[in-house]
Amino acid sequence: MAGVHVSTHPLVAHHVVALRDPATKPSEFRRVVRQLTRLLGYEATGGLPARDVRAPTPLGEAAGRRVDDRIAIVPILRAGLGMADGLLEMIPDAEVWHVGLFRDERTLEPREYYNKLPRDVNAEVAIVVDPMLATGGSAVRTCEILRDAGVRRIIFVGLIASPQGVAALERGMPGVTIHVAAVDERLNDSGFIVPGLGDAGDRQFGTAARPH
Repeated sequence: MAGVHVSTHPLVAHHVVALRDPATKPSEFRRVVRQLTRLLGYEATGGLPARDVRAPTPLGEAAGRRVDDRIAIVPILRAGLGMADGLLEMIPDAEVWHVGLFRDERTLEPREYYNKLPRDVNAEVAIVVDPMLATGGSAVRTCEILRDAGVRRIIFVGLIASPQGVAALERGMPGVTIHVAAVDERLNDSGFIVPGLGDAGDRQFGTAARPH
């Protein structure tokens, strides 16, 4: 898995433990997702190009650097929404483009139901966010949509990945940089990451089925 960057930051590891805990309530889960995304986003954007500038100060002028690239944050609906919020706190001038995909539970293949890219797709960088990189199908399809629209550089940021998901994204979109908090053991027969953290969308939005 040479193309995946797994964070070694102790705060990232700390927040992952909270997300895995079944006792973590949706409100707390959403808060931790935002915090974790900011940390991962910091690492994922470390290679963005910046130009040298002269910055005015109250006492003169200082040397500085400015990121001028047009950046798009692309959450895969619906679970990626909470991660998009975390990145927007870091990059408030970024655009947000939405792609909606659901996984066919029989075939485990992605099915597209929503695509809200702008008419003027000329962002230099797109950051695709989805908490779980499981089979990799949704991530690959989203990156294909962006590539076909003309986006030259794509970064994927996720929370938990499976080895199969990483391999699928590297194979399907070899130019995409992958940043995650952890790579877990495997997928189960239903396509869920083990040990994982359950369904990230349900846990964020409180829609998990309750026992009767």
